[in-house]
Amino acid sequence: MDDRQASQEEANKLKTIGWVSLGLGTLALGVYIGREIRCRYRFKRRTPYDYYSHSGDRPQDVEYGMGI
Repeated sequence: MDDRQASQEEANKLKTIGWVSLGLGTLALGVYIGREIRCRYRFKRRTPYDYYSHSGDRPQDVEYGMGI
């Protein structure tokens, strides 16, 4: 009876590990697919300013080129 109970506990542990790994894999796949969809959505809705190489960059110094 003890051997049967020990093997049942071991099987339950393996099932739990399997379900957790399946859930983490599904989560990782969902995050990856969501990121790809978001990047493609943003790429299709670019503005004319997005075509410049430094669009959206913050200026390094407001006083640049003013002789100060």
